[in-house]
Amino acid sequence: MKILPKAIFFLGVFSVLHFGYELTNWTILIPFCGTDESVFEHLKMGFWAYFIVSAIEYFISKRKIQIGNFWFSRILSAVFVPWFIVVIWYIVPAIIGHVESLIVELIWAFVVTFISGIMGCILERSVQQIPLNKGLGTLIIVMFVFSVIFYTRFSFSKPWVDLFINPMDINI
Repeated sequence: MKILPKAIFFLGVFSVLHFGYELTNWTILIPFCGTDESVFEHLKMGFWAYFIVSAIEYFISKRKIQIGNFWFSRILSAVFVPWFIVVIWYIVPAIIGHVESLIVELIWAFVVTFISGIMGCILERSVQQIPLNKGLGTLIIVMFVFSVIFYTRFSFSKPWVDLFINPMDINI
């Protein structure tokens, strides 16, 4: 899948995960979908959206794919994409401070998600082309497993760390 279509598809899946639980109230969706507006929930949606898009990419293109590092590159990108989202998102507050306009915030959210998808694609394409040694392959798998545990466990019971605070619960 080319970079721009994949980034657009990622944005679409991210959007579905953003509203999936809210629209259905299906408990089974809690580990994958956003349940509030906390940073954590957006990280989780980015992780799962990228992984889901990569899985769909595999099934659509599996005859054309040289397996090699396909999965290593995709799961590494799935681990990194949430952190791309955080870093890019906080560039605006770092430069101009608090954004007062909801419209500007929503537009910025779409731009951030789209750019993060592009960055994930660039990372995966680069990693897919290099030979991975056993140590790096193991590290990628371990970080993926840790991410699955992280996003699943804290979907049901969040510790008190400001990463997990719903901004709607804070009086600013």
